[in-house]
Amino acid sequence: MLGLFPSWLDPVVGSGWIVGLIATIHVLFSHTSVGAAIFFAYLTNHAHRHNKPELLEFIRRYGLFLLVFSYVLGSITGPGIWFATTVASPRGISALIHSFVWMWATEWVFFVIEVVGVYMLVYLATKLDVKTHTRIAVIFGLTSYTTMLVIVGILSFMMWPGMPEWSDTGGVLNAFFGPNTFAQLGMRTAFMFAITAVVGGIVAGSFKDQEQKKLIGRKLAILGIVSTLIGAAMLQWYLATLPETAEVVLQNRLPEHFPIALMTAVGGSLAYFVLTLVQPRALVSGVAAVMTVVILVFGLWPEEVARESIRKPWVAGQYVYSNQVVGRDVPGMGVKSEIPALEAHGFLKGHVFLPEHLRNVTDDNRVEAGRALALTACSNCHSLSTTGMRPLHRYFAGTHSESDVAQYLQAALSGGNTLYMPQIPLNDVEARALAAFIQSISATPATAAAAAPVLAKE
Repeated sequence: MLGLFPSWLDPVVGSGWIVGLIATIHVLFSHTSVGAAIFFAYLTNHAHRHNKPELLEFIRRYGLFLLVFSYVLGSITGPGIWFATTVASPRGISALIHSFVWMWATEWVFFVIEVVGVYMLVYLATKLDVKTHTRIAVIFGLTSYTTMLVIVGILSFMMWPGMPEWSDTGGVLNAFFGPNTFAQLGMRTAFMFAITAVVGGIVAGSFKDQEQKKLIGRKLAILGIVSTLIGAAMLQWYLATLPETAEVVLQNRLPEHFPIALMTAVGGSLAYFVLTLVQPRALVSGVAAVMTVVILVFGLWPEEVARESIRKPWVAGQYVYSNQVVGRDVPGMGVKSEIPALEAHGFLKGHVFLPEHLRNVTDDNRVEAGRALALTACSNCHSLSTTGMRPLHRYFAGTHSESDVAQYLQAALSGGNTLYMPQIPLNDVEARALAAFIQSISATPATAAAAAPVLAKE
């Protein structure tokens, strides 16, 4: 029996989009907090050295804003990611925990220090001597950036495991420092400063004193312009570190509007920063809030969706497939591929949580068994209804015979020759069952959700 968990089916948007929506919003909160922490360390030193109390007031107001914007909302969406990814990709999360449990523990320790630091900066700024206040600001910035470093290493492993020897020897450092770890860190660092500058405009726009607003707006604009330009360059470095499969998906499987959306976000951000630099009166809280939404929709969302897509067919370490099947041996972790077991016994006989009456395909249950296969093997990336991401029915015109569809499925999936799809070694019986289900939803897509009883809907 395979150690597969029950599948989480959301028939409206799909589990992938739910995870993506939560993660994208969380990235906005987390990147703003990390960028602001480092920016605060610089501003605190500058304010004390040059006697600029207005900068300390900006830090206090921005920090107070972050307590809700980043540390309350971010602390809600953070556990939201854990919950959503655990039910959507339990084996993917398990793979990450087995490799990085102490890394995550370290990140949480630094996060606690970060939260304490922002409270101290906000509520004790006027009650501390200059030296202590400056030290707190620096510690706050460094600990915040450490959390970013740890998470980026884990995200890099999800794309491409660290050193080549990791597969044979294991080891957290071998897993952590991958080909694109520092490229991704540089890209995210640059763009987190750009996000910090945009969100900071919401706070700076509320200043009544025009000289104060001009001073703060100038620093935010310069920070935004420099970081946006550096971020665009870092993105090219990051793309150059991607594995071959990621490049194929990037070129062939992502919507055409993604590059346009990213260019819109970068160009719009630059235009906004230049405008606020030359015309400080343009720094208005409402406009800055609109720009934050623009970056979220046209910048962060496409980037996060692209990052999730280009690591396909893997979900973690290039050994756990997106459908939770272990597709490769990892001797260093004591992990064995499950492909031979699937080839010998199939999905239906090996899935622990499958209802007994679906383990053997008959004429009476063929469509329902096919739906169980689609739910297990396909639903992590494909919607089984007419909505959500990559609806399965769109890939088949409904004019082919069941035999044609079955032959296509076996040819495309059984050998693992499709770079962006998991290897799914369907036997003849399972291929015909899956084809029967696909035929049923391709012929009448509007009834996809009712094609068979909902499996594991509880």
